[in-house]
Amino acid sequence: MFINLSNHSSLNWSKEQKEEALKYGEIADIPFPLVAPEWDSEYYDRMADKYVNIILEMDNSPVVMVQGEFILTYRIITCLKAQNIRCLAAVTKREVEESVDDEGRMIKTSVFKFEKFMEY
Repeated sequence: MFINLSNHSSLNWSKEQKEEALKYGEIADIPFPLVAPEWDSEYYDRMADKYVNIILEMDNSPVVMVQGEFILTYRIITCLKAQNIRCLAAVTKREVEESVDDEGRMIKTSVFKFEKFMEY
């Protein structure tokens, strides 16, 4: 199973990204939680444990793409890797277009093109 723990639903992925993920198995989405600035270290640990348990209940040997707030991402990956679970990130190419609207304001548009998955 390929578990997508991020705020980017696989329903919106490019054909290339879906095909690459399917090489690991069925794709399942878990939305990455919103992280509050008032969380302390212990709360981060509890949240990491919660999400690791959710993942392991879904499959005991998944491949997991983890992308979200840095501190929680690090803690989740650390816990998963301790259980010998492969953790990946999506590698993208960022294409930026800049233009100026009729009122002279700068408009910047970023398009992210999936390139590959890379293991943490």
